Amino acid sequence: MTEDRRQYDRHPVAWSVDCVAEETFLYAKIANISEMGIFVKTTEPLAVGTDLDLSFAPPSGEPFKLQGTVQWINPVRDDGDNPNPGMGVRFRNLSSEDRERIVEAIRAIAYLND
Repeated sequence: MTEDRRQYDRHPVAWSVDCVAEETFLYAKIANISEMGIFVKTTEPLAVGTDLDLSFAPPSGEPFKLQGTVQWINPVRDDGDNPNPGMGVRFRNLSSEDRERIVEAIRAIAYLND
């Protein structure tokens, strides 16, 4: 049995996100969010360890401008057997204010999905 490394519940969303890493700019969608990170759905995931500047906004609320690091990727497979390509991004240098705003956004998502 494999150990589930997820410490925080993930909540499905479909929010646009801008990811900027040095000279790379990626416009993509967030597929899910937790208190500590996001899954960015993209056919062009960046390398593990890549630091990113992230910009995204929940449908109701102030936009987030956060930093993150790519923790893992789910690459596109040549055989096409990958319905969910993308990358897991962990937030970095998260202020207590930003973390609380993320928690509030997640609570709103959970409430709307009940």
